[in-house]
Amino acid sequence: MLKPLIQQRPFLTRPENIQGVSPFIAQLLARRGVQSELELELKLKHLLAPNMKGLQDAIQIIDQAIDENKKIVIVGDYDADGATSTALMVLVLGEMGADVDYLVPDRFKYGYGLTPKIADLAFVSYQPDLLITVDNGISSHAGVEQAQAHGMQVIITDHHLTTKATPSAQAVVNPNQLGCEFPSKALAGVGVAFYLLANLSSHRRQLGKTIAKVADYLDLVALGTYADVASLDYNNRILVNAGVKRIQQNQCRAGISALLEIANREPAQLKAQDLGFVIGPRINAAGRMETMDIGIECLLAPDIQSAYPLAQQLDQLNTERRQVEIQMKQEALAELTRLKLDQTSMAAALVLFEPHWHQGVIGIVAGRLKEQFHRPSIVFAADDDGIHIKGSARSIDGIHIRDAIEHIAEQYPHLVSHFGGHAAAAGLTIQKQHFNLFKQVFEQFIASMDTSLFNEILWTDGELPLSAFQIETVDELQNLTPWGQKFPSPIFEGIFKIVDYRWLKEIHLKLRLVLENGQIVEAIAFNAHEKFEFNSMQDHVRLIYELGKNEFNGKVSVQLRVIYLEQ
Repeated sequence: MLKPLIQQRPFLTRPENIQGVSPFIAQLLARRGVQSELELELKLKHLLAPNMKGLQDAIQIIDQAIDENKKIVIVGDYDADGATSTALMVLVLGEMGADVDYLVPDRFKYGYGLTPKIADLAFVSYQPDLLITVDNGISSHAGVEQAQAHGMQVIITDHHLTTKATPSAQAVVNPNQLGCEFPSKALAGVGVAFYLLANLSSHRRQLGKTIAKVADYLDLVALGTYADVASLDYNNRILVNAGVKRIQQNQCRAGISALLEIANREPAQLKAQDLGFVIGPRINAAGRMETMDIGIECLLAPDIQSAYPLAQQLDQLNTERRQVEIQMKQEALAELTRLKLDQTSMAAALVLFEPHWHQGVIGIVAGRLKEQFHRPSIVFAADDDGIHIKGSARSIDGIHIRDAIEHIAEQYPHLVSHFGGHAAAAGLTIQKQHFNLFKQVFEQFIASMDTSLFNEILWTDGELPLSAFQIETVDELQNLTPWGQKFPSPIFEGIFKIVDYRWLKEIHLKLRLVLENGQIVEAIAFNAHEKFEFNSMQDHVRLIYELGKNEFNGKVSVQLRVIYLEQ
């Protein structure tokens, strides 16, 4: 692990404005931008009003399509956000009486989004009257025109960033489109779909038509939002919290229950983080390794008997994905070694390509490299046409990766065929013959940025008060969940005296520490042998850690989970 700069999170709001909680909790919340204690009330009634550009147009079109029994086809995306968005649309519209089907592009054949080829495929397969995109479409000008040429109406629902005019669809719903005044720009694709469907149902209720109780599907909204690493602003925290509670109470899709059972997770103990690290990767594995239809069918399954075999298939695909990822990362690290790039002579950006790398796993490998070396990373794999290569990009704080790629595309139009994404993650397609030139100009552009961006900062909430090393504090912090992107779980720092230590399986480090008041606490540093330099001859250690519990033989005690260690 690179030696990071350790800094305390600044206050984004005033702690004294957050009433009804202890000063310790008020400070944690103020460091995360909470304005007042009202933001701790995560109730659906506090969701933002649906003043999204294009929303009412979309509602009118879908309402008419349902009444006239027109054929509706949902075009989704091949990640967890796309899968949950697609399932949500199919289930809710079906409950309203719509004739609805779905189509998700095979990432290896068709690439991302509503392309002209996907419009053709939708026409040949279903002859739809209305095509609705979820989690894609904001840049699909040619695909929209092709669909309309086939006689379809097109509604785009998306959340990806754009600086350009939207396609000429019948309606475009995207909080990030130009001219949309919806206050939260952090909705995931499934969140946009939820807003559309919830307000469609309200519209139909007023007219005395068949409706759906869209809140019953918040488990899907929570899963897609968290797995897509959407920023947990107040609005998204409400959505995620409501969905997590439905799962905890077993009021969720059978497919989610089956995935939790296979992962040996108790629904009642589910945390929001499990959506991102337990369920999400298994859904994503379908789109990465085979076809997202498996993930969507698992989410659509009406009962556990039909969901379980699909969940098993997803679990197996996830195992295969991990094996491919490990191999690719080893090859990437070997390539960096060959180029004599280490932590001390690292390029401003890491851009790598091997013809045999798996297209479905490049995003994960780019993310791993970004985490290990704290550099924007793009990993490419070959496209099936033999001419193009597809890249997946991940970035560090302060470097907007989509905008960086757009800058290259504008300066060198021949270098980038297609691109799209967000600040932290993006995708792009280039011609294989242009790889070396793209790598050169991209690295140069990133290198021209403020060099302080390449210093990794480990943000902490300062030292934990001695009185807070208690189980009650762990429970109190858990009550403030969901933690996640832009609302990070609390991390503390401190210097501790070591009483004892031992290695577990020769890789994990277990420490017994004594606090200034004489209290003994334990700390666990997973994979410490690979990450940290521990000197057993020194009796003090500086730790960056999360506060948690250890349950053993019926006894529950406070345990520090070590994030970083230095002496």
